[in-house]
Amino acid sequence: MQRASRLKRELQMLSSEPPPGITCWQTEERIDDLRAQIVGGTETPYEGGVFTLEINVPERYPFEPPKIRFLTPIYHPNIDNSGRICHDALKLPPKGAWKPSLNISTVLTSIQLLMAEPNPDDPLMADISSEFKYNKQLFEEKARKWTQEHAVQKNKVTARVSSSTLASDANTQTHPVA
Repeated sequence: MQRASRLKRELQMLSSEPPPGITCWQTEERIDDLRAQIVGGTETPYEGGVFTLEINVPERYPFEPPKIRFLTPIYHPNIDNSGRICHDALKLPPKGAWKPSLNISTVLTSIQLLMAEPNPDDPLMADISSEFKYNKQLFEEKARKWTQEHAVQKNKVTARVSSSTLASDANTQTHPVA
């Protein structure tokens, strides 16, 4: 019961006052299964990308952290190939920094900050961390390439398509409810 009322308040807050570059919504009718999108920060290799995340809220929330992972592939030292994130705010003490006073909005904001400022000293991907530390230019090139390949919305509409087709396409696309 506590989880449901807390999540309802958090989702209302995320909807009415979302952090810059972040949206979050529940999937279907399940309040414990959320999706979020984080826009890649300007002047980072993720600029121009929109990254989708899956958020599973455990039964004991807020006493346990939400389980968050990237669904959009991202080249980052603290995020592995299956989207798992190495971040203190997602782990319980003594190894982590989760506390019930944190919420999904603050955690998503801290993940957005981690994207802009990786922590190579606590990597999930040792090879990417090493690249970040010793060949930052190569790291940034690869991260930009991954962002272009996986996180940039491709415009599939050609200039020759009629406006009536565009209108019908726009009506059939699904968009997240913010």
